[in-house]
Amino acid sequence: MEAFIRNIRDFIEKEQVDCLLVNSTNELLVEYNSLVENSRYNLTRFTGSTGDAIVTKDSIYLFVDGRYHIQADLEVDHNFVSVVKLQSGEKMIDRMKSLFPEGSVLGVVAKKNSQARVELFQKYFKVKLLDIDPAQAEFELPIDEIVDIDEKYIGLSFDEKLDKITSNLAPDDAIILTNAEDVSYLFNKRDFSKPYASKISAKAIVIKSNAEYFTRAENVDFETKLRSIQGKIYVDKKSINAYDYSLIKTQAIPMTENPVQSLRAIKTDCELDHYKKAFEKTDLTLSAVRAYIENTDNISEFDIAQKLEEEFIKFGALGLSFKSIVAKDKNSALAHYSKSSKDEVISDGSLILIDCGAYYEGGLATDITRVFVKGQPSDLQRKVYTTVLKVFLNAFNYNVTPETSGFDIDSLARKIFAENEIDGFVFNHGLGHGIGISVHEYPPNLSNSEIAKVKLKENMCFTIEPGLYNQDYFGVRLENSCYLKDGKINSFVKMNYEKKLIDYDMLSEQEKAWLSDFEVL
Repeated sequence: MEAFIRNIRDFIEKEQVDCLLVNSTNELLVEYNSLVENSRYNLTRFTGSTGDAIVTKDSIYLFVDGRYHIQADLEVDHNFVSVVKLQSGEKMIDRMKSLFPEGSVLGVVAKKNSQARVELFQKYFKVKLLDIDPAQAEFELPIDEIVDIDEKYIGLSFDEKLDKITSNLAPDDAIILTNAEDVSYLFNKRDFSKPYASKISAKAIVIKSNAEYFTRAENVDFETKLRSIQGKIYVDKKSINAYDYSLIKTQAIPMTENPVQSLRAIKTDCELDHYKKAFEKTDLTLSAVRAYIENTDNISEFDIAQKLEEEFIKFGALGLSFKSIVAKDKNSALAHYSKSSKDEVISDGSLILIDCGAYYEGGLATDITRVFVKGQPSDLQRKVYTTVLKVFLNAFNYNVTPETSGFDIDSLARKIFAENEIDGFVFNHGLGHGIGISVHEYPPNLSNSEIAKVKLKENMCFTIEPGLYNQDYFGVRLENSCYLKDGKINSFVKMNYEKKLIDYDMLSEQEKAWLSDFEVL
């Protein structure tokens, strides 16, 4: 590791930059990037899905949000890496401004950062775009196995989607799509061959009469085609990397609203119907695993994770939508714990958090979190569980109006947590996120961030997942995937809650009535 870090610092000196941004993403800027492509992992050994690092001549800083504070501390070597723990609503750029002098030269790998992010950095630092990533390991591009999705799961054909997004496009102009979910959605294509994803790894060029996608192996063809466009080129600066933007910047017209992103955020009734069936299978899967935990002794986190995947496949899943979280006791306080250790054996009184999901024929990600206990729970376990359940019930039954945003619902959740504070336990992440082709999509978003101020619309799909965590005890998160229909939040998830973990005296009569809707399984 020391030699690896030394080589990076030699690179910094050669490039004459004060600090180097080391990313978790690849050139498609995907969130769940494989570790073999994850330069930040190579540098820090932190395995979380998000969070970047910055290297200077004498320090390495790893920036993580509240989901990963504990996990980062456990995984990094603190002799080399300082963990910068972003607080709720705080951005990486906010902490960067306090750590690095204004005007510092920041090295940024052009292919691994969006143009919007580069422009944000340029407000405070001198940015030098780099063609080489010194922290990237060698790897072979994965083989694509792209398949068509039956239109009965989608409700809109490729031609119908193309007509909608190009209705105002001039004949010589083009739209560039560099978000893999956008490309997968437009072309009604998926790739189930890679772990924890259904999207195709591709970019696309859209013109008035047609659209063409290019896989990663065809990137040279993509660049050639890009350079041949004569008219205006509409781009989403949040998803196009800075390298691709540099190829067209004299023609580039930033889109105020990405038409494909907006279209896929509003699910069709066919997509909702598919989601309902997919969650029926997800519920059955998790219910079977709950019975396995209750009725089987001497099992580990690893055993439960294996059983979980077996049950998903048994009920028709084509693959998992993310690496399942099976976490007992203190491990459950790590919001994105995913080790599923053979050494962590369930005993009487163990609390087990399971966060899981899968893909089925329609290529949409399911997502659910439930918490179980082996045997009888402690009073503290019941108190924390019931408090989280109380927050979920109130957020789920929020009186939605046309002006309601995810920010509003998140604010209610934080208010109820504050009114029912439990010493040492914290809620340190957003209340929820959009779901679709990827398990995390935007819009919508439910958090105390600016991006959550987008209004919720009919047929949007999102999670509601309040949680409380204490690294010395345990964590509880209860997550339902939901959709907005006829001005009301509805749950895809019908999986009930654990009665032995509920202190009914802590619930109001209204909350008890709301809870009765979740007693199907």
